[in-house]
This record gives sequence, C-alpha cells and structure tokens, in this order.
Amino acid sequence: MDLNTIERDDTDAAAEAMAMPAAATRKVFIKTYGCQMNVYDSQRMADALAADGYTATDAIGEADLVLLNTCHIREKAAEKVYSELGRIRDMKAERAVAGREMLVGVAGCVAQAEGAEIIRRSPAVDLVIGPQTYHRLPDVLARVRGGEKIVETDYAIEDKFEHLPQPKRAEVVKRGVTAFLTVQEGCDKFCTFCVVPYTRGSEVSRPVAQIVAEAQRLAEAGVREVTLLGQNVNAWHGQGENGEEWGLGRLLFRLAEIPGLARLRYTTSHPRDMDDELISAHRDLPALMPYLHLPVQSGSDRILKTMNRRHTAKDYLALLDRIRAARPDIALSGDFIVGFPGETDADFEATMELVRQVNYASAFSFKYSPRPGTPGADMADYVPETVKDERLQRLQALLLKQQQDFGTSLVGSTIDTLIEKPGRQAGQKVGRSPWLQPVIVDEKAGEIGDIIQVRITKTGYNSLFAELA
Repeated sequence: MDLNTIERDDTDAAAEAMAMPAAATRKVFIKTYGCQMNVYDSQRMADALAADGYTATDAIGEADLVLLNTCHIREKAAEKVYSELGRIRDMKAERAVAGREMLVGVAGCVAQAEGAEIIRRSPAVDLVIGPQTYHRLPDVLARVRGGEKIVETDYAIEDKFEHLPQPKRAEVVKRGVTAFLTVQEGCDKFCTFCVVPYTRGSEVSRPVAQIVAEAQRLAEAGVREVTLLGQNVNAWHGQGENGEEWGLGRLLFRLAEIPGLARLRYTTSHPRDMDDELISAHRDLPALMPYLHLPVQSGSDRILKTMNRRHTAKDYLALLDRIRAARPDIALSGDFIVGFPGETDADFEATMELVRQVNYASAFSFKYSPRPGTPGADMADYVPETVKDERLQRLQALLLKQQQDFGTSLVGSTIDTLIEKPGRQAGQKVGRSPWLQPVIVDEKAGEIGDIIQVRITKTGYNSLFAELA
C-alpha cells in the first residue's frame, strides 16, 4: 500500500447524539494513525457509534470509550500503539478509582495483525477489531459491557458498507467541503515490502450504486471535492448500474454528473492498473484534477523485481509519457523506498536518475523497514542504517527542490482554487489548488466551498499565496 501516511485525532460526532440527554450520552475519543483510508474508517466508526448513543470528544480524559485506529505500514507501528496504550491504562485506572468506566479498543491494521496479542500485552484493552469488521462495533461493545474481552478480526462475510449507518447531513457538513470516499480495499499485488494483503485482505471493489449514493449524500451536504480511496484504487472494477463491470475511468465520469460535485481525485494507484480508459478520463474529464499519485518505489529494475512490483523503470516512464500526452498540465507525485535489501549504490543512483527524469511536484520517501510476515523481512543483504540515512537525505533534497521549483513555476499564473477553511492567520482563508497545494487568500476573496480564480503571487514552504484574479 502507498497511501500517504498521516496521524491525527478524529473528533467527529453525530449530530443526533448531541441531542440526547447529558446523562444518556456516552463519549468516544478516536485517535487515527496512518493513511487517508484510516481517516475515512474513523469517520465511519464514529457514524456507527453515533447510532449507539456515542458522541465524539477531542478530550481523551472525558471519553467513555477510547479507540486507536491503527496503521501497520511503517516501522515500529505496533510499538507506538503499545506505548499509547500504556498511557491510556493509567488513565483508565484513575477513572476506575473515581467510579467511572473507560472502555479501550484497538482497531485497524495493527489490530488485524496482532489480534489477541494486544490484549495479552495490554490487559487494559477491552476489544480488538479489524478494518473489515468495524461495522460490528455496537454489537461488540454490548458484549464488552457484559464483561467479555473481544477480538473480532475474522474477515467479514457480509459487506460492511451495507451495514454501516449513514451519517446525518449535519455531521457531513461539519467535516467540510472535501471528503474521502473508499471505493476499493485490499491488494492482490503482494509487493514483498508490504503488509497490506495480510491486514486488509484481497482486493474488493464496492458496487457503483453504493458509491454513487454515498457521493450524492456528500454533495447534498455541501461537499465540493471527493477523493476516491483504495489500497490499489485504480484496480477498482465494480458492478455497474446495469450489472456489467465498470473500471475507475467510467466511475469517475458517473460521479462527475452529480450536481454540486466539482472536483474529483483518487489515490493510491499502481502503475500496472493505469488503463486506457482511466488515462482518457484525465484527458476528457474537467472535474478530474490534474494531479496523480503514482508510486514507483525504486528506479532500479533489479530492485523493482525483488520488490515484486511487476514493472520496470522503462515501463513506468513510458506510462508517464502517455499520461502527460493526455493531460499536459498534470503534476506527478510518487512514493520511494530507499535501502531495500540488496540495494547497491548503482541501484540508488538509478532511482535518483528516474526522479530527475520525472520531475515530481511532490513525493513521499522512506527508509525500508521490514514488516513482520512479509517476504522482505526474511531477505538477506540488509542495507546498513547509516547508508539508508545518507541515501534518504540525498533523495529528499532532490524531491524538495523539485517540489519548490514546481511551486515557483506557478507564480504569476491564474488558477482555480477551492476555498476549504479559515486560515491560521487572521484575515486569511485557505484554498486548494488543482495540484493539491494549500493556497492562502484574503478572507474576503470568497466563502468556504467557493471555487474562485486567483493569481499566484508568491510561494511558501509548502503553500502558495494568491490574490483574486
């Protein structure tokens, strides 16, 4: 999986729970680790819990239920969770002394990978639930309140999306004018560095009708931009409205027909699943933003083969030529792993050369860290940490320069910007460029949800500054 990683506290709550009498309202604190899909999952968990009488809080000390929605993609992910659970254990003990209950749950990919081991190592944990079964949270919590310790990590036979309650319109409005929408889960690629096939399972695509219905609800609540999510999103092949199989390109055209939905994005993709229909969507669909996150991981064919990526550097570059021919203003983003077992100086230089040829607008780069249970974890020829550190610094310096050069190239140009939220500084609002950069504008330039034309005046470290055109 190559979804961009983040870590945040999700404080969303259902509006109807707010209306409950104070004595009857339970509070949940959800901490989200990892990728955008985990952010989406945390929101859907909050929706499920709202129907069970929970409202969200951003103060962990107030919570009757604490959920850690975890990610297993990076090194020491599980240890971070156990460290957090140690702090929560002490808080739970203090609450018990005061006669107040605090239930503790671990969800997500660490939960799927570790299972009952989490409760063995952290007895304060009351429930462990995997990413395919969180729609069962209300039932699981009822059993926990009955005195059981629950580990729910079997892959669900039923479709979790069919069983999740829909958020109230007021709740969607609170979440803002942009939204994530998971359309595909799991991965069948089995890259040797990646744990996703073991924690998220095989590729599963949601049907068109289900996706369209969710997107329509988002648009009706004021969402202007939707990002379609999947561990391998461009492998999505869902059942169409007439029973036939659709690909992602056709789905994007269907979603663009929804009134109010002005912008579409998708992430994360695999080079082998970038088909002609999807490339044509980039050419022909104005709502599809000219930004593509397409991870390559390495520029060395030898390392790509060891990674089981099933493409070469030449394949990747030829694919980018086709995409750029279809959409000349498209900006590329990528993922890179340095120091994969057996990577030589020549292999790393091949990566640097590929980066120079592509000229990325942004990218994510990491040192290789073995994930337990993956083939890469058992490979020999381990690259020393000092070598990995040096290579990563060189790669990140090149990628940062390319990112800054891309921002500078936009100065003086006029672009469309979706205003998303108030700025950090008084008198500012923050928008989003077609290429995903934050755009700082005067607060009077437009209202949140407006798409306005602005002229870029200067660049910041990670943002653009603009005035009305």
